[in-house]
Amino acid sequence: MTDLQSPARGIPTIAARMDRLPITRHHRWLTVVIGLGLFFDIYEIFLAGVLGSVLSEEFHLSASLLPLLLSSAFLGMFIGALTLGRLADLLGRRRAFLLSLGIYSVFSLLAAFSAGPVMLLVTRFLAGIGIGAEPPVSDTYLGDLLPPENRGRYTAWAYTLSFCGVPAAGFLAHWLVPIAPFGFSGWRWMFLVGALGAVIVFGLRTALPESPRWLEAVGRTDEADAVVRRFEVQALAEGNVLPRPDARPVVAASETAALRNLFVRPYFRRTLMMSVFHVLQAWGYYGFGTLVPLVLVAKGFPVVQSLLFSAVTFIGYPVGSALSIPIVERIERKFLVMGSGIAMAVFGLAFGYASTTWVILLFGFLYTAISNLFSNSSHIYQAEIFPTQLRGTATSGTYSLSRLSSAAMPFVLVPLLHHAGAGIVFAVVAGAMIAMVLDIGLLGPRTTGRALESVNSIPAAQAASC
Repeated sequence: MTDLQSPARGIPTIAARMDRLPITRHHRWLTVVIGLGLFFDIYEIFLAGVLGSVLSEEFHLSASLLPLLLSSAFLGMFIGALTLGRLADLLGRRRAFLLSLGIYSVFSLLAAFSAGPVMLLVTRFLAGIGIGAEPPVSDTYLGDLLPPENRGRYTAWAYTLSFCGVPAAGFLAHWLVPIAPFGFSGWRWMFLVGALGAVIVFGLRTALPESPRWLEAVGRTDEADAVVRRFEVQALAEGNVLPRPDARPVVAASETAALRNLFVRPYFRRTLMMSVFHVLQAWGYYGFGTLVPLVLVAKGFPVVQSLLFSAVTFIGYPVGSALSIPIVERIERKFLVMGSGIAMAVFGLAFGYASTTWVILLFGFLYTAISNLFSNSSHIYQAEIFPTQLRGTATSGTYSLSRLSSAAMPFVLVPLLHHAGAGIVFAVVAGAMIAMVLDIGLLGPRTTGRALESVNSIPAAQAASC
């Protein structure tokens, strides 16, 4: 038996070989490419909030049309997460990722040439379909390829790169909105930047291998072996000594791709937990980013000044994401999600009731910083708790509910902001975050540092007693 073969029954050879690898140049490069792809997903999400007040003036939107415009991309993301996320299990992680980027790029380009609110609404909806599945597909892809000891940290690196898209959207809007380069309105350039950037990422597609775990799960063992050998050769070329594959006696849980397996033991509990989680977390995470410019205008700040303040607070997104890198492997993932969720509730209330500029900026920054510690840990977590053949479907399917919840959110929070004020809005958000913390605390398994097959398998002794 060679060191490339696993003597353990129940653990796929491909998985064991991937898990024993050190981080190589291939791992780092694919992390960068995925991070760049996610950059435009995050950029697009926060574009709605950044441009909401501007487009209200540009198209003279009524109080009923503004929430519809804000929610249109999220509605598209809901559809995209359900459909393209399923493709990640049927056609592969790589294809689903690249397809989502291609669709987004085309319709973001068309959005830049919108003649009126209806065309803008439709193109944003269709662009949303393109990027709807991108985060959960990326989480699944990185989870498949990264070794357990580094899975959290390198996923956090990818999201740290992606979250630079939030202040980028804020500062670009502050700079571009008041001007019209080459006679083209500044807000239209915002959509062009998103479209052209996605084309660049698509051009880097040759750097992305298919997930060997997925290839093995669908019977393409030779292709899976070829991908793993690329990583092994790279690891040896960098001077590493590869240990023998892990031989722990585990029995893999059912790996059939039938959707019904998400609703039976042991995965029904996890499917329920993540469904509730995503419905609630969207109000805390996307609620702030989408509504903060409108909240600042409601507090009496001019539109351009509110865009500057938004951009400053948005710096907290990449900063908070970077802060997660050294701790995401040191604290159990579920506890990190819970603790950061509680902090978001506290900082959100402080921001909602703040009235002076420095307090608004301070708690806005703290909120965005802690929310990305929350976001990174939850993205890693959701891709760890389902089996390989259903991982893309489960993460995307439950994640799609966050998009649907985000689409409904403006219809509740925007009228509440106008009638009751920012304090009440963030009290509602805080209530959603506390309920989310209870959901994870009661139903969530522990995952940090464990092999995916271990998280999604049962001990041999337990299997024999069943």
